Amino acid sequence: MPNVRQFLELDRQLPNKLAANDRKQNFEEIYSGFDPAAAMAQADRCLHCGNPYCEWACPVHNYIPNWLKLVAEGNVMEAVELSHKTNSLPEMCGRICPQDRLCEQACTLNDTNFGAVTIGAVEKYITDTAIASGWTPDLSDVVKTDKKVAIVGAGPAGLAAADILIRNGVQPVVFDKQPEIGGLLTFGIPQFKLDKELIKYRRSVFEKMGVEFRLGIEIGKDIQFADLINQYDAVFLGMGTYKPMMGGFPGEDLPGVYKALDFLVGNVKNELGYEQTPEPFVSMQGKRVVVLGGGDTTMDCTRTSIRQGANEVYCVYRRDEANMPGSRAEVANAKEEGVQFKFNLAPVEIIGNGKVEGIKVIETRLGEPDANGRRRAETVAGSEKVIDCDAVIVAFGFQPNPPAWFQDFGIQVNNWQGVIASESSLYPFQTTNPKVFAGGDMVRGSSLVVHAIAEARTAAEGILDFLEV
Repeated sequence: MPNVRQFLELDRQLPNKLAANDRKQNFEEIYSGFDPAAAMAQADRCLHCGNPYCEWACPVHNYIPNWLKLVAEGNVMEAVELSHKTNSLPEMCGRICPQDRLCEQACTLNDTNFGAVTIGAVEKYITDTAIASGWTPDLSDVVKTDKKVAIVGAGPAGLAAADILIRNGVQPVVFDKQPEIGGLLTFGIPQFKLDKELIKYRRSVFEKMGVEFRLGIEIGKDIQFADLINQYDAVFLGMGTYKPMMGGFPGEDLPGVYKALDFLVGNVKNELGYEQTPEPFVSMQGKRVVVLGGGDTTMDCTRTSIRQGANEVYCVYRRDEANMPGSRAEVANAKEEGVQFKFNLAPVEIIGNGKVEGIKVIETRLGEPDANGRRRAETVAGSEKVIDCDAVIVAFGFQPNPPAWFQDFGIQVNNWQGVIASESSLYPFQTTNPKVFAGGDMVRGSSLVVHAIAEARTAAEGILDFLEV
């Protein structure tokens, strides 16, 4: 029987977390999961607001109060089915979504002394229960069509599009140049945030659903895009954003300066035993490391460096802590693990004689808001200083890198190289080539996994309408 006073009688609680000194020794996930009793109790703290702000704050608009109620009542497998009605990868989102900036921030209880409902941890419990039970969706009522759609990219966007298509009787065939599905879920996000066995589980679920994967194949090299256009009824592009944004200051070409994504991918491939190409494994053991940036990728780089045995790790960010764009929980975890934060400092020059020996920075203060409403970081004249270091990782974000064959097929991009594909068009996320659709980071710019999932699901609905399914 639900307890309407549960939020008064039970505090917000998160699952247990490994102690910092213990978790720094390996790359295992740092959070345990709820047991059934704890999950039911925490889920029962939900107020079931008449207007569920948490649901609206979620990019995929999960039926959060509904599956919280099901968990509180012990109906976990019903919650599993319900969570998959809106989210193609709930086991990923329960772990890596910044709930503190989305659903939990919007929770009515978050504005009180009682604390938000632990939505992310309960979502993780739901999907962990599904995995333990061997759950797969029942598609026995799906009427198969004769339509086939090629999907370029097996990251979050491509997988989400495949999920919607197969559930509506359309055969998706997913191509990716990597040896495993997941994109940056597999090769970019460190294992301490996302256990890679989950990727294997999700692949097995999709394959049982009928999704076909063709891995180790690069479009434009191993297979020509013209073949996809000619052999399939439509094409979905979910190729992400992999081109790093650099700082443009002197010294970025010195040995010892690394691109964030290359560093992370190289480490994951080393841990998983994959071939170290084209991203080599770089160890920060014994080094003094500076990571430039303030987002989740920055935290991934700092925390990976700690686990590799770096002597000192600094996060250098040009604004203050309140303006960091990444997850507050990830910042807290990094601090616990020994990362040192230096706020209101902007890089001026990486210095060294044939190798990195330090980085010159300058103090900043927050000025007037920029075009996006964020206060500008203005430099303070005469405040330069040098931070001694042996390695610098640049984590300023990523941008699209459209292949040359886009032009051959009339796929237009905007001034920052993002694919032009509007959600508000007749067929959502249709590109300037009517047969080609796109979604995720390559359309909106580098963003959250859950945004890619939401847009790709909408794009897949657009494909269904285009195919008159």
